[in-house]
Amino acid sequence: MTLKTTLLKYILTPALLCSLFVRESFADGFPVRPGRISLSPSATYFFANKAWDANSHKGSFDDNGKFTSWSYSLYSEYGISRKFTLSVLAPYVMNNFSSDQGTFKSSGFQDLEVGIRYYLANINYKYYFSIKATAILPMYTNTTLGYNQKGGEIKLAFAGSGHLFGKNSFFILENGVREYFGYEAVFQDRYNATYGLTLDKKFKEQISLSFGGFYASSINKDFNVNPSASKNFAFNQVSFSYGHSFTKNLSLFLTGGHFITGRNTGAGSSVSASLNYRIDTR
Repeated sequence: MTLKTTLLKYILTPALLCSLFVRESFADGFPVRPGRISLSPSATYFFANKAWDANSHKGSFDDNGKFTSWSYSLYSEYGISRKFTLSVLAPYVMNNFSSDQGTFKSSGFQDLEVGIRYYLANINYKYYFSIKATAILPMYTNTTLGYNQKGGEIKLAFAGSGHLFGKNSFFILENGVREYFGYEAVFQDRYNATYGLTLDKKFKEQISLSFGGFYASSINKDFNVNPSASKNFAFNQVSFSYGHSFTKNLSLFLTGGHFITGRNTGAGSSVSASLNYRIDTR
């Protein structure tokens, strides 16, 4: 399927980018103190005017096509005990596709994700192994916003801290597999690796570098530039993040990301900002 054919299909049935970058910004490796509530509102902007086809060849959209996406989300996690946490992710997206043929928009809530995380083990309280089970519940019927199918995910994470060049450092490795249930069911593998450094002794400034991506598979092999609606695609991205702590309970994170390889998906870049606010109830 050519990019021109794909764009015609895209215009007739808009398929718009979801908040993938926001979801990747929440690392599930380190413990949340029992009784603590962590709230993280985020905003992400994504831009693309090129796409990879089924053979990973990259080309520009026809008719000067481009699309942009603003996505907003609220992520919350609560420490139930030393072993268990409960998390909720609620995303909302606003998309715009424009070309010489016109402008097309779509917006709405996406999939609600409710998860339970269990800490399997730790090594000297510096390295942590955890497993997380998540239920995926669509909050829409418009399939330009997602698959409109219930699903589930299992994610393994390994996180730890140490020192590098005299600086405190940390790492997080995550891999999650999820399945959407229904017609043309989709299997996804989502992976991410992050390494970061704390720049000062008061732990107020930090930077991190991440590499992550998606692999999605389904009997539906159609090309679609939008991961929200595409059922067979893959991509890898790199991102850089800067974090600043205003107080011990309030932090700001700024992140820039770029797709470096792909198949059956759009090629673009993103910027995002998120706050992290912690409330201790015990």
